[in-house]
Amino acid sequence: MHLRGSLPAALLLASTPALASEPGPTLAVAEVPGGTVEGRTSGNALVFLGIPYAAPPVGERRWRTPAPVVPWEGLREARRPAPACLQKSEGWNRANWLHSSEDCLTLDIRTPSLDGKRPVMVWIHGGSNRSGSSAGPADSDMTDQGVVHVGVQYRLGLLGFLSHPALSAEQGGASGNYALMDQIAALKWVHDNIARFGGDPDNVTIYGESAGAQDVSLLLAAPAAQGLFHKAILQSGTPGFGMTYRPLAEAEAVGLQLDRLVEAGGDLERLRALSPVALLDLQQEVADPAAEGGRSTWLRITIDGKVLPDAPDRLIARHGPKPVVIGVDKVEFGPADDSGDLLALAETWFPGRGAEALAVFHSEAAPDPRRGHLAMRIQSDGEFHCPADRLADLLAANGWPTWFYEFDVGENGGLTRHAYEIGFVFERKPVGGGVRMQDYWAALAIAGDPNASTALGQDRPRWERWNPERPRQMFFGQSESGMIAGKPRADFCAFASTF
Repeated sequence: MHLRGSLPAALLLASTPALASEPGPTLAVAEVPGGTVEGRTSGNALVFLGIPYAAPPVGERRWRTPAPVVPWEGLREARRPAPACLQKSEGWNRANWLHSSEDCLTLDIRTPSLDGKRPVMVWIHGGSNRSGSSAGPADSDMTDQGVVHVGVQYRLGLLGFLSHPALSAEQGGASGNYALMDQIAALKWVHDNIARFGGDPDNVTIYGESAGAQDVSLLLAAPAAQGLFHKAILQSGTPGFGMTYRPLAEAEAVGLQLDRLVEAGGDLERLRALSPVALLDLQQEVADPAAEGGRSTWLRITIDGKVLPDAPDRLIARHGPKPVVIGVDKVEFGPADDSGDLLALAETWFPGRGAEALAVFHSEAAPDPRRGHLAMRIQSDGEFHCPADRLADLLAANGWPTWFYEFDVGENGGLTRHAYEIGFVFERKPVGGGVRMQDYWAALAIAGDPNASTALGQDRPRWERWNPERPRQMFFGQSESGMIAGKPRADFCAFASTF
């Protein structure tokens, strides 16, 4: 039996047996903008999946600011995963690709209870800004720490980041960064509605990994996001991943590639009428040559003049300080071996100084084998380690409480890899010395300090704040964890100049 009709503003719980003689799952019901949603129990938590936070960005809403939620009649089922945002399969995201849609602006919530006033953690997924989904927080045991856990979906790839001169003319002189607009709209939804799920809108932490961490850093910068969150965690991502920022004119030139491919002649009606299937195929043919030779087109950030009216580092320096955790994996990713053009690789990540940087990499005495082969070290440093060091310095120099980490745990003792730390955060798995990263993450969300007490947190090494003059960082290792000297890649990062 479903609960229908008039419901109080507070949330109701109803037992829904499958058969009269068998106990069934307990269903949670909530009033949200648009109508009523029905979630379910999961262990000792309540889960709501696929709650709309904006109108479907389809048809005339394609490449526009997110619109208010479209109301629905009756009870909306929120017990199964909603479609991911439209994307191509890259192997690892096959399940998302099989279940994706342009109608995807939804969020997931896992909460210990519908009552109370708990810290909120909002996860922004990675995937190079062209793939992935909100899956993860709804299944995580993070809520055992006493927090409300939220996962957000946002438009991806060409649908989330396209700029075009006609779009700029239509939208007051700026276009692109629709995905960031989605994330800001989701944070506004959280601010206005999370109290209905036992969350505290005045204690919100945003965090993400890879492209999700980049987006978190851009939310630190975006004026429209200020006041919607209070703390942040960046796992392997910075505002530019070591690439220069893209001016609007360059972004519009990328959009004109699409225009020419479909012979639209600048007609937005024709562009908005393109089928999603065609758009995904065409996305493979649209590229920004300045974005790692076109391989990172949707990661190179556009200074559009609206969401980002200035460079992220300058915007961040103007805003009031917030507690931030920044970190990297010891090995992120790069070429499979050293057989490629190493000079070109070094020039990609250390533009204008590639030859100098490569010489220093070649001369590295006794390279740490846990950092991988030479090409892996070049890309991991240029794309991840050096930008993260620079961002930590920027934040700390402007009075932001900042903590830095390096993660070095690999499966079966092997090298770590990009994104491997997510499972240790979501599942509270121990790293070396029995330390649990999740405890630090939850402590930051609860109290603004990773050393604070949590519901589950045990004694753990004290994490010192980042000091650019005497940098020290937390090391999460295979056999031990604790504070170590910071900036181990300083000799190589001397050739880097971006975030």
